[in-house]
Amino acid sequence: MTATVLPLLPSQLPLTLYLHFPWCVRKCPYCDFNSHALNNTLLPEREYIDALLIDLAHTASMAKTLRPLRSIFIGGGTPNLFSAAAMDRLLNGVARYFTLPSDIEITMEANPGAGETQRFVEYRDIGVNRLSLGAQSLDDGLLKTLGRIHTANEAQQAIGAALKIFPRVNLDFMFALPGQTMVMLEDALREAGAFGAPHLSFYQLTLEPHTSFYNEPPEHLSDADTAAAMQERVEEALVRAGYERYEVSAYAKPDAKCAHNLNYWQFGDYLGIGAGAHGKVSFFDDEGKVVRVERTIKEPHPRHYLESAKTSPEDLMIESRIVERDELAFEFMLNALRLKDGVPRAFFSGRTGVPLAEIETMMQNAVVRGLLDPDDNVFRATLLGWRFLNDAMQCFLPDEK
Repeated sequence: MTATVLPLLPSQLPLTLYLHFPWCVRKCPYCDFNSHALNNTLLPEREYIDALLIDLAHTASMAKTLRPLRSIFIGGGTPNLFSAAAMDRLLNGVARYFTLPSDIEITMEANPGAGETQRFVEYRDIGVNRLSLGAQSLDDGLLKTLGRIHTANEAQQAIGAALKIFPRVNLDFMFALPGQTMVMLEDALREAGAFGAPHLSFYQLTLEPHTSFYNEPPEHLSDADTAAAMQERVEEALVRAGYERYEVSAYAKPDAKCAHNLNYWQFGDYLGIGAGAHGKVSFFDDEGKVVRVERTIKEPHPRHYLESAKTSPEDLMIESRIVERDELAFEFMLNALRLKDGVPRAFFSGRTGVPLAEIETMMQNAVVRGLLDPDDNVFRATLLGWRFLNDAMQCFLPDEK
């Protein structure tokens, strides 16, 4: 028996906005994001904000949506290289094209070592109400290995400032780092929990293609068993400290889950603005039913992005791809199964336009393998499925043609 699915009106499908800032002081060797070292060149602050506003206007007109934004996420790169005045100009531009609810979540990523307390106050005063701080570690040796520009002391000072200034703070940390022992991890967990931040993200270091670490792996990497044991220890310690592990790498205190990321995982819509930004937009028929889902990518190279914004805004988008019908199950589960509590099954048909009956065989296969909870109302991985998440997701890959 499956849940009844009602037509989903466009106004009911959440829409969020991602704004990408591609520059860092230095590129970290593990990072596969679209980020570029400044290399002692001047930050093109005004020019880039101009380009973002052009991109925003063009994207808003193409999206043809009247939905209010549920959240805004300013990511990078290192967005806090930009002044609060520049960010204010950008957010005022956003408000010209979209309705911004009074309780909208506006998150900004920041890295320690790029100017903290005064800038944090200024960011808060222009409307940023959630800061995501990339500490990564509080061990100077590990920070050096990771290629971070800040010290442990600078990270602690930035964390202290953020917690005093912003109503919501996320702290990013990594584990299974080169040379990190279980004792070192215990110290890191104790220190991270002691800050009392409402949200923590703990990511396992992975060697991603096209990174320095992938091409030249560092010594003393954790093996798979050690990394798995560390993941279990992270969850045990943080749950004991009052956090709920609600997503693979995300831990929150009550009512502190990240609204923006939840929208990704629940297969909501989002517009991507900026160099290399990705987006996902749904299109509806007159009855509010999803008829197609499109994924978009913007020009990734900052210089080319700036040039296109000046001369041909239509070229800012380098890819606009309709997600094929037989790919939607995998795309949906790639996000939904990351959530510990899963998502309502009604979301699948409502947000893809595909009836549940079309993926019945896939669902049953995942259930039989013990990877998917048989609950008729929720798509949720079992404990086994969460441990072997890739296997659970691959149950929903389309058959080879």
